[in-house]
Amino acid sequence: MDHAAVLALFDRHLREGARPDGPGARVERVGAVVRQTAPAHGWNGVVWSAPEMPDADAVIAEQIAYFTGLGRAFEWKLYGHDLPAGLGQRLAAAGFVPEPDETLMIGDTAGLALGTEPPAGIRVVPVTDRAGVGLVADVHEKAFDADAAWLRRQLLERLDHDPDTVVAVVALAGDTPVSAARMELVPGTGFAGLWGGGTVREWRGRGIYRALVAYRGRVAVDRGYRYLQVDASAQSRPVLERLGFAALTSTTPYVYRPAR
Repeated sequence: MDHAAVLALFDRHLREGARPDGPGARVERVGAVVRQTAPAHGWNGVVWSAPEMPDADAVIAEQIAYFTGLGRAFEWKLYGHDLPAGLGQRLAAAGFVPEPDETLMIGDTAGLALGTEPPAGIRVVPVTDRAGVGLVADVHEKAFDADAAWLRRQLLERLDHDPDTVVAVVALAGDTPVSAARMELVPGTGFAGLWGGGTVREWRGRGIYRALVAYRGRVAVDRGYRYLQVDASAQSRPVLERLGFAALTSTTPYVYRPAR
């Protein structure tokens, strides 16, 4: 895989050419940025910015004014290769708070090890209805110790309005949900994104996450997608590398929350 060429495709198709990621979301290019505006439970933020921004501070201030006017917290999705240099420092100076760094990892499905099956006693079930979404949300809350109300609502809306662009799965030990994940498919780009892979603490280290990556990868191949993309944490990166994913750059979410 030509890393530079694939990164350029990623930037062009999924960032500069971004599409709304759910019902009620709108993507627009405004001057030097591409941003998404969504309902409060959706993702709001800047997904791409022009490398030749003549006045980055002014552009940042414009986005703060826009999203603050809507009463929305928002994210500026910054990648390690983004220009101008020092953009992260400018965001921090403007009041954004950086969240933990992740690694953008991409795999060409032709070279990935996607044959992994779940360990004994675990079955992977596709999610297609409200009950299944509830299981995914339950796993998310236990795995990440975070409220999943937004995920429950967002996933239900995607399954109701655009089911061909989202795949959700849950891993069950008997009838107990122990891991869950989703995949977002972007038609016409060749890219599918793997998101939300989480395993309940006492079930970690058994190969369940790896099996869910492989399961989603096989679905992507069946649907004609060439590349799988993941924003990988430090914990998931080694697993993904063993499956054949390559680390292309870093990514840091810079979050701005309006004063109450």
